[in-house]
Amino acid sequence: MKTATIANSEAAIWSRVIEPEKNGLSPEASRSLLELRFSKADKSRMNHLARKNQEGLLSDEERKELEAYVKVGDVLSLLHLKARKSLKS
Repeated sequence: MKTATIANSEAAIWSRVIEPEKNGLSPEASRSLLELRFSKADKSRMNHLARKNQEGLLSDEERKELEAYVKVGDVLSLLHLKARKSLKS
């Protein structure tokens, strides 16, 4: 049953939806997607949460927040991959 869980994780589902290995975006859309980034404040917050996590000091709420950042980062990475692939074509 663990294989089904991995195959249907949010990242796996997004990967199937976005299909980052395929091109298909216009150059304008690709460049726009590559401009999507975490803000300076979000990066600072992620670093703070990551440090607390390494020290084992995260509250349940902070753990959920860190997981949310990771999930958004995963989708952002997939979008960037697709955009880069599209620009190469």
